[in-house]
Amino acid sequence: MPLTTDEAGRPIAARARARDPNPSPQHTHTLSPITPLPILSLSLSLSLSSPSGPTNPSAAAMASDPAPDDAARAAAANGHGNGNGPSPAKRPRAVISAAEIRAEFAHHDAAVARVNNGSFGCCPASVLAAQARWQRLFLAQPDAFYFHGLQQGLLRSRAAVAGLVGAGDVSEVSLVDNATTAAAIVLQHAAWSFAEGHFARGDAVLMLHYAYGAVKKSIHAYVARAGANVVEVPLPFPVASADAIIAEFRAALAIAKEGGRRVRLAVIDHITSMPSVIIPVKELVAICREEGVDKVFVDAAHSIGQVPVDVRDIGADFYTSNLHKWFFCPPAVAFLHTHKDDPIASQLHHPVVSQEYGNGLPMESGWIGTRDYSAQLVVSEAIDFVNRFEGGIEAIRSRNHEKVIEMGRMLAEAWGTFLGSPPELCGSMVMVGMPGCLGVESDDDAMRVRTMLRKDFQVEVPIYYNSRRVEGQEMAKDKSGDPVTGYVRISHQVYNVREDYERLRDAINKLVSEGFTSSKLRPSEKREA
Repeated sequence: MPLTTDEAGRPIAARARARDPNPSPQHTHTLSPITPLPILSLSLSLSLSSPSGPTNPSAAAMASDPAPDDAARAAAANGHGNGNGPSPAKRPRAVISAAEIRAEFAHHDAAVARVNNGSFGCCPASVLAAQARWQRLFLAQPDAFYFHGLQQGLLRSRAAVAGLVGAGDVSEVSLVDNATTAAAIVLQHAAWSFAEGHFARGDAVLMLHYAYGAVKKSIHAYVARAGANVVEVPLPFPVASADAIIAEFRAALAIAKEGGRRVRLAVIDHITSMPSVIIPVKELVAICREEGVDKVFVDAAHSIGQVPVDVRDIGADFYTSNLHKWFFCPPAVAFLHTHKDDPIASQLHHPVVSQEYGNGLPMESGWIGTRDYSAQLVVSEAIDFVNRFEGGIEAIRSRNHEKVIEMGRMLAEAWGTFLGSPPELCGSMVMVGMPGCLGVESDDDAMRVRTMLRKDFQVEVPIYYNSRRVEGQEMAKDKSGDPVTGYVRISHQVYNVREDYERLRDAINKLVSEGFTSSKLRPSEKREA
């Protein structure tokens, strides 16, 4: 028989067959639990007979999406297209309690004040258990999993994502490892366009100065090397309003178009990583359309789960977001949205060329060789977890925003500083100025202070070094009159408690009271004999 699944198409323990109470041992595999996850052992009954049709996995059977099953259609229906996430008619269980939330994240290190959800996200135990079941299903009979389970499972996840973000069709959604992979897909196409003469050498690619580091390096590795003129938008920070961002974007776009240059691609963050600021992405996409920018790619690595996401309303050509940061999936899984009526969509390829090359980006991304695909198969379980909260993802977003602003203001008051942006430009992350007397004077200083907080105080928080980026912008100062050059980026997620932020507050206050400066952590300079 085919892989054993429940009514939603998810793997479950196979029940003993009524007609055969003593199945042949070679067809029954009892797998022991994976610790420390609190899940039961899983028995799988798998048919080892050859599937019908071609045995070559690159043949026609895998050349296109499998026909949607009922679970795939249900997954699409469970979301709606206004960016507010899934709203099934019936919740799977009672509203989650505080004790259940603690139990879902009991695998977190209890000794650590973890106020950095932004970097790696979090995954509840129930979703990890579902992931482990997929992993065991593969390990029990990889061939059956490959030929009869993987693509349908990925299709169900893609359908769920399509419903979450308002995609027009499941064919517009590809699942990839992370937003950096999605950026490589888009930038690779741009590089080929330069190399093959479709773009002229010197045509421009526009990006924000605060673009994610790996994406900035990818832009230079792919398109600058191929002949693009890369223009950066020097955004202000601290930032006072969305209008200030829009003004700088217009000015940089005008520079990019100087001398009649074509702007072939604009890369825009939805929420910048460091410093964290919500970018008025819909407005910037509209400006790009007005100014004749060929294509717009939105790197929204942090967005889904922090802000509403409606890809059709935003209007970008390409949009990516990680599902493992703020939507409770295990790492690593992200989606890339394209438009099925855009000819460029059929020209996009995964940077890892495998046997699905040429069968469309969703299929190429669905098989890049033997690897663990389980993170991409538990999107529905993540949605189930979200819907255990009263109000679903909207309520989670709202509470995270309110609490992170509250905690940010508490820290700023304790340190005599300020928030790096107004609340309307914050999601579930906030930048808070550190006391200027700490003397953070470089990225290396910021990393050393972060490491010290981790090792000496068991507090995990990113630290950003700010140097003036916009000409004429004054360096902000704390209440003591010292320039504020260091900022913590705090996050709030459902597992956080006030004590996490109080530990950060007290750690910084202790350093200040002891006269600490970042210079004390710098390696001694070697002197010539």
